[in-house]
Amino acid sequence: MQKILSLLRRCVEDYDMIAPGERVAVGVSGGKDSLVLLAALARLAQFYPGGFSVEAFTVDMGTPGMDLSPLADYCRELGVPFHRIPTQMYHVIFETRREKNPCALCAKMRRGSLHTALLEAGIHKVALGHHYDDAVETFFLSLFYESRLSCFHPVTYLDRTDITQIRPLLYVSEAMIREAVPRLQLPVVHNPCPADGHTKRQEVKTLIASLEPQYPKLKESSSPLCSASPPHWAPELRRRPPTE
Repeated sequence: MQKILSLLRRCVEDYDMIAPGERVAVGVSGGKDSLVLLAALARLAQFYPGGFSVEAFTVDMGTPGMDLSPLADYCRELGVPFHRIPTQMYHVIFETRREKNPCALCAKMRRGSLHTALLEAGIHKVALGHHYDDAVETFFLSLFYESRLSCFHPVTYLDRTDITQIRPLLYVSEAMIREAVPRLQLPVVHNPCPADGHTKRQEVKTLIASLEPQYPKLKESSSPLCSASPPHWAPELRRRPPTE
């Protein structure tokens, strides 16, 4: 955890992600990435200069068989406020509309519900669990399916909602996160979503894994955003966060 915490703090400082005294929401899905992010930020908040507070927000999609109570229990252990956002997204996406490609609609609806809850709580900063490997996969997804070279930013200001998204795990690999879960005894919640494991992102993840033996530096070469030091446009990012 110490290595993850060190990389997370470096990313936060490189991109001026958190201001002293700020309330920071963490989007917690119950997966390994968001839980490691929550644990690391809660620990960082204890000694970060100027201090900040952390609150967990979970969008409950109404998915049959998904128990979110372990998340609430874990947040109590951390001393972090837990906010459950009840919705009927599963019913709308999979039963009413019967979406063949549900991921885009699901992401849009979850984002809308989360942002509404944040504004109602008076919070304008949300941390998301995207890590180094996510950035690489997003790069290839954009290349293969949108014919452009693109990736998400470490800090994104959403001018329509006045909410800023931050991604403090961008220097952390998925392998490090996976190894940390059993050591920290994190209560990862199984996702029974019908689309889980059958997405374009999973296809790209599998492709990258198959190419890495032949191209050992594939991830480094395709993710300038998450290099060991901030990319050349970082100072500009600090002055004016990009909008989405």
